[in-house]
Amino acid sequence: MRETSSREEPPAIGGLTYPCGEVPAPGTAVPVAPGVLWLRMPLPFSLDHINLWALEDGAGWTVVDTGLQTAETQASWERLLAGSLLGRPVTRVIGTHMHPDHVGMAGWLTERFDCRLWITRLEYLTCRTLVADTGRPAPEAGVRFYRAAGWSDEQLEQYRARFGAFGQGIHRLPDSFRRLTDGEVLDIGAQHWQVIVGRGHSPEHACLYCPALGLLISGDQVLPRISSNVSVFPTEPDADPLADWLESLQRLRATVPDSVLVLPAHNEPFRGLHARLDALHGAHARSLARLQDALTTPCRAIDLLGLMFRRPLRGAHYSMATGECIAHLNWLLRRERIRVTRDAAGVDWYRTVAGPD
Repeated sequence: MRETSSREEPPAIGGLTYPCGEVPAPGTAVPVAPGVLWLRMPLPFSLDHINLWALEDGAGWTVVDTGLQTAETQASWERLLAGSLLGRPVTRVIGTHMHPDHVGMAGWLTERFDCRLWITRLEYLTCRTLVADTGRPAPEAGVRFYRAAGWSDEQLEQYRARFGAFGQGIHRLPDSFRRLTDGEVLDIGAQHWQVIVGRGHSPEHACLYCPALGLLISGDQVLPRISSNVSVFPTEPDADPLADWLESLQRLRATVPDSVLVLPAHNEPFRGLHARLDALHGAHARSLARLQDALTTPCRAIDLLGLMFRRPLRGAHYSMATGECIAHLNWLLRRERIRVTRDAAGVDWYRTVAGPD
């Protein structure tokens, strides 16, 4: 799972309100606007749910995100299709991005209803690439990446054992897709939805904005209580996803009015978009400042995790936290605020530019 970070914030964030009441039980739906239903599917993780959205589309439904491929999710879909969705067909499936809890059932739904998957190109192709890793041994490039971060031999063995699990939560994707592009407008039923592409959490994450209804389907690009994971991965160790993420937050703030009701992938629908965007931007700025201040003494990436994450880190959370820490370090490196040297054991040591040799 490449989902959200372990950096969880308190429920009461200034400027946010939650007007939609009780969350829907799995297999049921709650209306949040004319022709827009809120669905919720279970997840077998500490983050135990994902929100999906059904939009009236003529005689059927456009579904935004699909849930993880599990027997429990499929049973919930069966109850929804026969109940809250009134037996009407799914006419298209939109994937905000390629993570398994968002597109895990996309292939099942598109196959069942002979409809298409609408998703941005990089999300589709990246997903296909990661699914193809299922069953492969862990690549040595990945081992080197986490060794450079300071992982122990035992942690590297755990990485080898977990590698290739991404595709286990995804039903076989359709062999073709309809590409979503930034700025295009989708006609869904009687409404028009603008595609706004964000980056950083995933390659080309699609949000959907409906001015007439005052709604923003934000996926993982804006969440009210948790911060989306922004990580560097072994496939592109020099990437700067945090710069993409911060630019995307600024663009959303300039494009979408504060008055919208935000429909996120996790937690509850909320109002207070601009306050939340400001809080997210500020949290990353503080993390950058703490890291830079700490690096007057040379440190490995793993030495810095306690500065960024309050909760204990284990398993997949540890790799996500490592990737997010490196994203912040790469941001500082790109702006020449710190430097890095690799020792004879293949471990990277970071320090401020003004630090001692």
